[in-house]
Amino acid sequence: MTEIRSRIFKRTNIISVLLIASIFLIDRLSKIEIIKHILDKNSSIYVNDYLNLDLVWNTGIGFGLFDLDGGIPYHLISLVIFLVILGLIFFMIKSPLESEKLLYSVILGGALGNFYDRVFYFAVPDFIDIHFNDFHWFTFNIADIFISLGIILFILKELIFVTNEKN
Repeated sequence: MTEIRSRIFKRTNIISVLLIASIFLIDRLSKIEIIKHILDKNSSIYVNDYLNLDLVWNTGIGFGLFDLDGGIPYHLISLVIFLVILGLIFFMIKSPLESEKLLYSVILGGALGNFYDRVFYFAVPDFIDIHFNDFHWFTFNIADIFISLGIILFILKELIFVTNEKN
């Protein structure tokens, strides 16, 4: 029993859970605030010439790709996302490296934030609109930032690891 307790309460596991919860909470609070603002004021927030905060309901997958208006395709995509989240949890638990556990945690925090929205709103509220003149990047949210950051860092880690392994 003591061995199981010591494995569960390892420093890395506690940090991972706190990181996932923190990212999820930051994402939820940001979405709640932007939804509240848009509903109250019925206007976007101008930040500067390159950034606006404007609510867009995303029923597709990442960055609004493959926009789906409910139904079976939407639920199938949501099921696939749920299975990916379970896979990430499995890989995080099984990973022997602390750095990998933390990177999985960053991705999971964002993925759980967006999955929560898919389940309760049947769409993900995106609100960060980066643009230059008439060119607009995909509208995204805080969860998307953490998912992308985690994936990019994971790729960089693998590239550096493979490069160091070859030398």
